[in-house]
Amino acid sequence: MFDQGFLLSMLLLSGWALHRVNAQTWCNKNYMTGEPVVPPGGRFKLPAPSSEPLLSLRCAQAIRPYLPGDVGSTDNAILIDTPITFSHIYNAQPIYLPDTYDSARPSNAEVNVLIDGRHLTSGYVPLNSSRYAVQFPLSTIKPRSSAYTLTCRASFRGQTYEATGSLSYLPDPPLEIGTVTKTDLRTGALLARPANGVGETFQPIFPIGFYTHFDDYLAVNLSVISKLKAQGFNTIHPVPPFANLTALDQVLDVMQREGMYLMYDMRWTYTNTTAMAEEVNLIKRRPNLLLWYTADEPDGTSDPLNATVLAYNHITSLDGSNGLGNPGYHPVSLVLNCQDYEWSAYSEGADIVMQDTYMIGNNATHSIVWDTPCTSDFGVCGCDNCKGSFEDISTRMDEFKQRLFINGWDRTKSIWTVPQAFGNSLHWARYPTGREFLVSTILGINHGALGVMAWDDPTTPDIKAAAVSLALSLPKLTPFILNSNASTRQMTVNRIDVGLWTVGNATLILATNMNYHDSVIDVEADLGLDNVVKTTQFFNSGAKQSGDLHILVFESLGSGAFVVERNPQNSGPKTDARYLEHVATLAMLFFCWMISM
Repeated sequence: MFDQGFLLSMLLLSGWALHRVNAQTWCNKNYMTGEPVVPPGGRFKLPAPSSEPLLSLRCAQAIRPYLPGDVGSTDNAILIDTPITFSHIYNAQPIYLPDTYDSARPSNAEVNVLIDGRHLTSGYVPLNSSRYAVQFPLSTIKPRSSAYTLTCRASFRGQTYEATGSLSYLPDPPLEIGTVTKTDLRTGALLARPANGVGETFQPIFPIGFYTHFDDYLAVNLSVISKLKAQGFNTIHPVPPFANLTALDQVLDVMQREGMYLMYDMRWTYTNTTAMAEEVNLIKRRPNLLLWYTADEPDGTSDPLNATVLAYNHITSLDGSNGLGNPGYHPVSLVLNCQDYEWSAYSEGADIVMQDTYMIGNNATHSIVWDTPCTSDFGVCGCDNCKGSFEDISTRMDEFKQRLFINGWDRTKSIWTVPQAFGNSLHWARYPTGREFLVSTILGINHGALGVMAWDDPTTPDIKAAAVSLALSLPKLTPFILNSNASTRQMTVNRIDVGLWTVGNATLILATNMNYHDSVIDVEADLGLDNVVKTTQFFNSGAKQSGDLHILVFESLGSGAFVVERNPQNSGPKTDARYLEHVATLAMLFFCWMISM
């Protein structure tokens, strides 16, 4: 054990030293005084528009991975997506729709699902539907480390379509692997057993926490961990290098005892297969391991384009899979910093793609470090291709979400957000205020983030207090946000960003005011939620309900969460939210294509 630990420490430190060398470009852009302007390339290619409707058939398992204990579960299903689009996105094929076709009452396509070429299940799926579940008997297949090949064949009025995917059904983990983290592909949420190792039931979890200093913080004050737990956080992301493996063991032991999940970071070693193997084999036995983390802003430093995929395959080969691109017992994550540099190449090597748009306290158009301009082709200002407004965050989230959809990854990959909790360094002249931090965080959640991991802790008391207030409120919000039966919408009214999750007659409103002045929204007129009979506030940071049931008042940079209950008998008809989501996506694709011309 001593030799293994010594070797790992040396590998970690050598990897850290190598990566400390300053990159000569950032996002493949020159940024120093006197350097030429050279277009960085690597732009995400938007799909060409189509004048005729196209069907982009997709399929995936509902829960990933399945385990032997899932036999007989009602969650054993294949999710079928049948978006109708007017863009040549992934697997889009022409479809003839009769003149009588009504998108509000779509016709059904007959879908047959095969696994490794054998019939698995079949069903009728409405066109333009999302995550339509077709049940199948898990008992008809056997667990194995290699994924099964899914083939979904649809027919509609004599037209035929085919999509391929994979199904992961792993054996129960061996003793050297402490637990399993599943993903609910209906929502993108993680499913985990209790972090303290006591209990077998998988529950949805919304990870919230900080990238956390190790040597000078966690390792020297273990009481920090219990304090973070009491403050409502459920996940810690220790930042390497971990020079003292004894201290690392102590920290992880206390995290497990306190019920804190671990996001394990291999940023300095993810391109070194020997170092990765040492780390994965050391950490995978821990029951509080939630997920792996590999590349930290590889697009910024222009790491090899295949580096994240190679790392993903190597990690999963040690974590229950066959290492051929299929997930293991724990998902793999990374963070991207650039707005648009080789996004697909780096994102391919992750199950969870994070974004870290830091737009507070910096000049988005002129570098205060290098005294050079920042444009789409030159410069680094700490927020790539940003405008210096909160909308930089929501736009980045929307762009990532669009790209997943275009690539056919929207069902199999999730997006997390990394709010800014630092300042007074490099490009950032100040820290965010607590309210600015909350605006940044809630923007990410409203635009699809299923995890929040702020950079970094320790932070200011104001930011920590704001983060604590949200973390403590989160358990009341996740029954909506992580509910596979929820219909979702996002709206922006008077620069108040609003996320809505509806389950039955109740709707969660999570809203944040991007203005530095007071603003209001009318739940009925602005959000379309009529016949409200009750409103309950679950989170308050400068937001309140007025005397009128349907008026919400937000102070400067105020945020709040409310659940409104409606009278179902008197509520007006609503368009299906999944259809609205497709319409919004198509509109955004068309807009992006227009501005790229």
